Amino acid sequence: MKVIEFVLNALWLIFCGIWMAIGYAIAGVICCILIVTIPFGIASFRIAGYVLWPFGRTTVEKPGAGAPSCVGNVIWFLVAGLWLAIGHIVTSIPLFISIIGIPFGWANLKMIPISLMPLGREVVSTDKKFGGP
Repeated sequence: MKVIEFVLNALWLIFCGIWMAIGYAIAGVICCILIVTIPFGIASFRIAGYVLWPFGRTTVEKPGAGAPSCVGNVIWFLVAGLWLAIGHIVTSIPLFISIIGIPFGWANLKMIPISLMPLGREVVSTDKKFGGP
């Protein structure tokens, strides 16, 4: 199973992971310029790592994330989330054209919710989420 995850992640990295990670890194740098938006920058860098190597990992809601995360997600949506979601849609279109890219196109579309609302979520291994070893 780990070999399959590695192959999928390597192909993902080549076809769209690196481009989306660069987008998240740029958003993170812009957010870290101002002191007030550093939490957004940290969230953006966390998602960039997830977008680079997504197979074998997933995102879950953080326990205890409350109203500040909700307010932050509204601000994030207006400033960066919408543009990053559009980036996921644009990069998924060429993937859907080829048969081999269809699973990667779906994986790209599944990342839209975290690109729109990253605060109050964390990236975990799928083994931990589903009770594996």
